[in-house]
Amino acid sequence: MKLSHYPLLLGILALPAMANEDAAARKLAKDNNCFRCHAIDREKDGPSWSSIGDKYRQTTEGEAKLLTHLKSAPKIKLREQGVEEEHKIAKYRDESQLSNLVRWILAL
Repeated sequence: MKLSHYPLLLGILALPAMANEDAAARKLAKDNNCFRCHAIDREKDGPSWSSIGDKYRQTTEGEAKLLTHLKSAPKIKLREQGVEEEHKIAKYRDESQLSNLVRWILAL
């Protein structure tokens, strides 16, 4: 096999792992009732995850900011009602689950 084919082969072999990470991120979001306020590609009470990804993907501290947001219950303003409330703190077993969710959002 030509050396130039290895990146393609590695990408193909990584697809099942990426699919598992996506499924785990979606499950964590569902378990935390995140879909109540967020959707992947449209605004609800909260911004879409694709717009969040767009906002933070380009910054070096984007992942850290999102992790802090999900751990600290900051005040947020709901889009439709215009009221402020505390964002819920994400419940997870270990830090890697939350990191996976943030990477998934940043990849959208």
